[in-house]
Amino acid sequence: MERRPLEPLFETGIPSFDRLLGGGIPRRQSIIVTGDPGSGKTVLCSQLAFHAASRGLPVVLATVTSEPHDKLVSELAGFSFFQQELLDEKLFVMSAYSTLKEGARETRDLLIQTVRKRGAKLLFIDGLRAIRDLWQDEARLREFLYELGIGLSAADCVGLFTTEYPLEKLLALPEATTVDGIVCLSVSKRSARRMRRVEVVKLRGRPHLTGEHLMCINEDGVNFIPRLEAQVTDSGNETPPEGRASFGLPELDTLMHGGLPLHSATMLAGSMGIGKTLLAAHFAVEGARHSQPALFVSFFDAPAALNARARRIGLDVEQHVRSGLLSYLHVLPKEAEADLIVDQVLKEVSRLGAKRVVIDGLTSLEEAIEDRERRRTFLAALALRLRVAGVTSLFTREVPKVAGTELDFSDAPIAILGENLLLLRYVELRGRIHRILSVLKMRDSKYDNDLREFEIGDTGMRVHSPMRSAEGLLTGQARPLGTTIGSTE
Repeated sequence: MERRPLEPLFETGIPSFDRLLGGGIPRRQSIIVTGDPGSGKTVLCSQLAFHAASRGLPVVLATVTSEPHDKLVSELAGFSFFQQELLDEKLFVMSAYSTLKEGARETRDLLIQTVRKRGAKLLFIDGLRAIRDLWQDEARLREFLYELGIGLSAADCVGLFTTEYPLEKLLALPEATTVDGIVCLSVSKRSARRMRRVEVVKLRGRPHLTGEHLMCINEDGVNFIPRLEAQVTDSGNETPPEGRASFGLPELDTLMHGGLPLHSATMLAGSMGIGKTLLAAHFAVEGARHSQPALFVSFFDAPAALNARARRIGLDVEQHVRSGLLSYLHVLPKEAEADLIVDQVLKEVSRLGAKRVVIDGLTSLEEAIEDRERRRTFLAALALRLRVAGVTSLFTREVPKVAGTELDFSDAPIAILGENLLLLRYVELRGRIHRILSVLKMRDSKYDNDLREFEIGDTGMRVHSPMRSAEGLLTGQARPLGTTIGSTE
């Protein structure tokens, strides 16, 4: 059976909103945008109106309260999408309040006649609830919306209406069944934060992204960050390329038969202060040395601090930053949400054409995922997006205990999702603390499971030969078998 072509789309001018809608609003459809006061309904719809007008599409904006529409215009003037020169020419603002008092038919006729006269492709009615409160008549409102929808469809015009009902109440009202689509904006309080969300509840005849997604409002207007795991990514079912991404540390690279498998995800776990960041910096710098653009994302160190630390061990980060082959993204320690952070990271990966990515401070990223149940699927989606982009990724994560017999990664989602797991650990032997490293896991790839001691000094990071003179090293409490390691001789 031949599939019918999808209805042509009205692009909103907000790419992230079009993505949620499955490409845009189907032409000739009517959409309700609902939400509590202050959730951003008027800003969103006004932004759509100005974007349409700036593309040369006539727009009608109708207010339905007794307040002068000049007040609405002045409130929008602070946003960058606002263009005074579009008013009255491409964006016609009118008040329908006095006509509402006459009746539903008179109001409908006024709106449709104005749309036809101006050849409008978008009608925005701000304040549908005010109409309900004024008429206090279910049948009249249902008839008004139904006939208005027919008139707009005949005029090839999209209808955009705002209302202030909670979603559950709106779904029980005639408005929900009369319109073609419902978009819900919400603001919820979690701990000390207020979080904005958007959900496309329904959109007739159009596939769209379901569930709640992050919403942001700034001087440019409204923007949306679709949930990472809701965006379908084609993995391509391609065989990973042959080759390795080395660290530039011969003994470590030998353990992994040349380095990390290309396009894989690796967790580098270790105790506080053991050298995770410096080892990750080696990985990024080695990529830059081989003309592989690298992105270093840090939740801890500002660029100057990382440069200084690396310089102390003879690792020249700055020259690769100047060449453009190594870029640095410092995520400030504020209440940022994981979707926003990762959206920024993926944009940088795309801009740079990055082949290596380091995320230094995985625990901070995990904690930014408010819903704990999302953490595994979120990080799995991130690893997949990076792999499909041709990126070899390295995540650092702190192990709570400096030393001890317990070694448990069950609380770390990336430990399950990452193909490779490297462990850095302190061990105590003969009254001295030593650093050791080991490859605990490399999926579908050869590696050596030897334990190696490593040192960090002024001459750099050095990985030594396999350790054969003690046992129990991974527990952090080693027992000597000979006299080599830990000996004062």
